[in-house]
Amino acid sequence: MKLNKTYFNSIFKIALPLILANVISQIQMIIDKAFLGQMNDIYLSAIGNVSSPVWTSLSFCFSIVIGSSIIISQKVGAKETGEVEKYSASMLVWTNVIPTLLFIFWFFFNGYIFQAMDVSENVLPLCVEYTRWYSPSILLVGLQSSSMVIMQTSNYTKPMACYGIIRAGVNIFLDWVMIFGHLGCPAMGMKGAAIATVIAEYAGMAYATFIFFTSKELFTRPSFAAVKKASPFPFLKSVKLGINTALEDFAWNGANLILIVILNSINEMAAGIYSMIFGVELLVVVVIGSFGNATLTLTGEAKGACDKNKYRGTVLSAGILSTGVSLFMLFMCLAIPGKIIGLFSKDPELIAGCGIYLILMCINLYGKSGNIIIGSAIRGSGNTIWMFFTQIAGSVIVISSALFFVRVLDMGIAGVFTAIITDELIRSMINYLKYRSIVKKF
Repeated sequence: MKLNKTYFNSIFKIALPLILANVISQIQMIIDKAFLGQMNDIYLSAIGNVSSPVWTSLSFCFSIVIGSSIIISQKVGAKETGEVEKYSASMLVWTNVIPTLLFIFWFFFNGYIFQAMDVSENVLPLCVEYTRWYSPSILLVGLQSSSMVIMQTSNYTKPMACYGIIRAGVNIFLDWVMIFGHLGCPAMGMKGAAIATVIAEYAGMAYATFIFFTSKELFTRPSFAAVKKASPFPFLKSVKLGINTALEDFAWNGANLILIVILNSINEMAAGIYSMIFGVELLVVVVIGSFGNATLTLTGEAKGACDKNKYRGTVLSAGILSTGVSLFMLFMCLAIPGKIIGLFSKDPELIAGCGIYLILMCINLYGKSGNIIIGSAIRGSGNTIWMFFTQIAGSVIVISSALFFVRVLDMGIAGVFTAIITDELIRSMINYLKYRSIVKKF
C-alpha cells in the first residue's frame, strides 16, 4: 500500500507529546536507579524486586481503561457525542476504586509478597521500607489513567509533556536532596527515593488537574453534570472490553515477576542487573508505546468510520517509526555500552560484563515493537481477547524457556534475556497473521 504522510502526521500529533512525557519519565526513573546504584549496589537489587510486583498491580489499572479508550474512539469516529460523554464520565468516576484497594494492600501487606519472591534477608527490609513510603502515589493511578484516555481520545496530548517535565524535574531534584542528603536534609537512601517520587507524582497531578478543568481542547471531557450522575454501568461495559488487555498485561507482568524469582536464584545482584537493563530498554519501549497509543486511537476511529485505508496506513506508518527507533538504540548500545552501564554502577567488573545484555535487549526490541504496534491495531478493531490469549501462550513460553536456559543450560542472566527474545518473536509473528486476517475482513 502507498504511504500517506497524513498518517504520519496523525500519529505524531498524538504520539510526540506522549513520547516527550514518557521519555522524561523514564529518564527520571533511570536517574533514580543511577543515584541509588551509585550510593550502594544493593539498592539496585531492592528497586528491581520492588518494581516488578508493584507495576504488575498498577498496570492492571492503566490497562483496564483501554476498553474505555477503544469505545470512546469508536464513538468519536461515528460522531456519537452523547455516548462519548456517558462513557468518559463513568470512567472518570469509577476507575478510582481499584487503586484505593491497591493502596491498602501495598501499604499493609507488601512484606508477604517479597518473602514469596525469595528476596534475600539483606534486600527484604529495603523493599518493605520503599514500598510503604511509595504507596500514597498509588491513589493517583485512577485519575492518571482516565485523564490520559480523555486527552488521547481528544487528540490533544500536549499537556502530558508538561506533566512529565514537572514530575521528572521535581523527582530528580528531590532524589538528589533526599537520597544523598543535600541542602541540610539527612541522607535517606531508599526511603528518600520513595518520598521524592510521591511528592513529584502529586505535583504533576496538580498541573494535570488544572489543565483538565481549563482546557478547551478536550472535547471528550465530560461535563460536571454528567460526572455527578455517572452510572457505573458504562464503565463496567468498557471493562468487559478492557479486562482482556488488563489480564494480558497482568499475564506479562506476572511472567516477569517469575523471571525475577528465577534471577534471585542465580545470585543476589541478578535482579538488579536485569532491572538496570530493563530500565534502559523502557526508554525505547515508551517511545514505541506512544506510537502504539496513537495507533490504538486512530485505528479505533478508522473502525468507527469503516475506513480500511486509514486502518492499514496507520499500522504501517507506526511500524516504520518503531523500527527506526529500535535501530537507533542498537547503534547507541554498540557505540557506548560502557558509558550506559556506568550510569548505574562504579564497579568495573559489572560494567564490563553487562554489554552483552544490552545487545540482547536491542534484539528483543524488534519483536516487542511488532507486538506493541500490531497489538494496538488488533485492540483498536475491538478485539481485545486475542492479545490476551497470545500473552498467556507467551507467558508459558518465556517461563519455561527461562527455566531451561538458566537451570539446564546454565546460561545465567543471558538465559533470561534469550527466553524473552524467543517469546516476543514468536508472538509477533502470530499477531501479524491475525492482523492480516482483520484487514481482509474489514
